[in-house]
Amino acid sequence: MKITVQSIRFNADKKLLDFIQKKADKLDTFYDHIISGEVYLKLENVEDEANKITEIKVMLPGNQLFAKEKCKTFEEATDLAIESLRKQIEKHINKRKPLWQRLLRKQFYLVLLTTFKINNH
Repeated sequence: MKITVQSIRFNADKKLLDFIQKKADKLDTFYDHIISGEVYLKLENVEDEANKITEIKVMLPGNQLFAKEKCKTFEEATDLAIESLRKQIEKHINKRKPLWQRLLRKQFYLVLLTTFKINNH
């Protein structure tokens, strides 16, 4: 995935930029129609150790997803933001499926659950 990274009021080192690119590339495994992404790294002026903020915006056809996390390190904040985006992508994919496919999937899980409960009693 093509991403742009902007670090605000500091210079991000190559190791951090490579880490972010590697994590962002994993989103392509969940959904291959991602157009692009924007990452903003910010340092908040507070006394708290958790002053590193990662904001990630991902553009999809007809939609835009956003995640923001604040942690002690940019790596941790990036991990959490990517996980949040993964969940949002999963919801986006499920919304695009036809209703009959979603209902069929729910029905399948209900059958599995009831079969499992009957067999275990």
